[in-house]
Amino acid sequence: MSLSMPGPSQAGLFKPGYQSHDAEDGAVIRNIEACQAISQTVQTSLGPYGRNKIVINHLQKMVLTSDAATILRELEVVHPAAKLLVMASQQQDMEMGDGTNLVIILAGELLKKAEELLRLGLKSSDIVQGYEKAQNFALKVLEDLEVDRLKELRSEGELSKALRTVVASKQSGTEDFLASLVAEAVLAVLPKNPVNFNVDNVRVVKIMGGSLEHSRVVRGMVLGREPDGTVKKASRAKVGVFSCPIDISQTETKGTVLLKSADEMLNFTKGEEERLESAIKELYDSGIRVVVAGSTVGDLAMHYLNRFNILVIKILSKFELRRLCRVVGATPLARLGAPMPDEMGSIDVVETTEIGGDRVTVFRQEEANAVTRTATIVLRGATQNHLDDVERAIDDGVNAVKAITKDPRLVPGAGATEIQLVERISAFADRTPGLPQHAIRKYAEAFEVIPRTLAESAGLDATEVLSRLYTAHHRASNGAEASSEGSTEGSSEEEEPYWTAGVDLESGTSAGTLDAAEEGILDLMASKSWAIRLASETARTILSVDQIIVARQAGGPKPPGPNANWDED
Repeated sequence: MSLSMPGPSQAGLFKPGYQSHDAEDGAVIRNIEACQAISQTVQTSLGPYGRNKIVINHLQKMVLTSDAATILRELEVVHPAAKLLVMASQQQDMEMGDGTNLVIILAGELLKKAEELLRLGLKSSDIVQGYEKAQNFALKVLEDLEVDRLKELRSEGELSKALRTVVASKQSGTEDFLASLVAEAVLAVLPKNPVNFNVDNVRVVKIMGGSLEHSRVVRGMVLGREPDGTVKKASRAKVGVFSCPIDISQTETKGTVLLKSADEMLNFTKGEEERLESAIKELYDSGIRVVVAGSTVGDLAMHYLNRFNILVIKILSKFELRRLCRVVGATPLARLGAPMPDEMGSIDVVETTEIGGDRVTVFRQEEANAVTRTATIVLRGATQNHLDDVERAIDDGVNAVKAITKDPRLVPGAGATEIQLVERISAFADRTPGLPQHAIRKYAEAFEVIPRTLAESAGLDATEVLSRLYTAHHRASNGAEASSEGSTEGSSEEEEPYWTAGVDLESGTSAGTLDAAEEGILDLMASKSWAIRLASETARTILSVDQIIVARQAGGPKPPGPNANWDED
């Protein structure tokens, strides 16, 4: 009986230059290692005491932030398995606007636990099956962990309560001020049906100088430039928006004109001047007192606009132009001429004001109770990097409002929800027969990474903090089992708060725990459930991969490599 030697399975199948990584080469383990590398990169940035990262991107722009979504956007990840992790975090950013770090860390930890099981001899199919059961159970458990919900969305205090934790994870120490700032801006633009809230209606303008406490909300739009003409203020004015140049129309072909006398020269320009003057007069007669130009404004046109006391401001960004059209209710015109009544907009006040040495133009609505179409948060701060980071925190807060309009339920933060999930999923694993129970137990253990990371980043003894949390939660669950429907009078007051015990980052003691619900550290249930769903899906997808086939790169010039002298001035 002859033995056939195993040859390369893809010989002659693909073009030369292909790379293939099989399960025998440890493709799954290598994928897990790549995902863990990216998970460890952002893990230290979790929570209020998360560390900042400096990322210098391919354009040599420096980004300083602890926001996982921004870090991963600036890093160009090429490993296919790690890319899946980045895609999951981007999806979380699009769905909820917050919790991107949770997705990456949880998925990385799930894969780390899966690696332990693979080395023990479990098949990846058993692990995937166990993870799927555990995920479904975790999402059911999360429904029972609700401790509060937003009863009145239009109350600034209620809204700030939900936004505090979201903002605190990026800007610890100023969360109360920033949360009330975001709540004020959101309530100014919140429509009658809150589900129709558009996050694009809350804008941020960053102006250097002053301190964060000098930041304020403007009902309307703030543009970082002055009007171009001599008129700097208008009130109760009609607005015309033009996306075309406001100037003498140029001919398509070049021509030569021979002028023989000074009179001919004067008459030559007079016709053009008269035509332009009649066009500006037409605007004035239609009632327009504010002109917004999306392109150039000629010197002669500016002269006539000033003469007719029309305020002119140039906005060269087409996105800003579109937003301003929404604020004033106008239609951008591609022709110079008097707009129709329905194409004109109106604004209560257009004024130029000075904020910290910068001259800005404010378009605002005056009515106190009316819902404005756009609100702008004017941020003040010492450095551009700090302002950028505060803007990201505000962006997360505004996106969180979008999530709150869909689901107002809140769960305890500070790692309390995660420890409770560990307790309950571990108990579920004990009741599950067969091999998947090992995967379910490891799935439960993975949640431990959140409170541990929070404690480590705050400089606490993570082992001691976790043991205190487990003790508190275990006593709570035992108390809940022991007590009947209306628990005994003595135990209810003592045992009730325990399952909301979380990591106390502020105490400074070696092992601090606090009651997250009482302290007002609350996370959005929707954000948490999406993070668990996306992290579990990604981990299962990566564990299901047993082969990677990489084609040779196409020809053409090589992309520019990293700059070796990035740290030199």
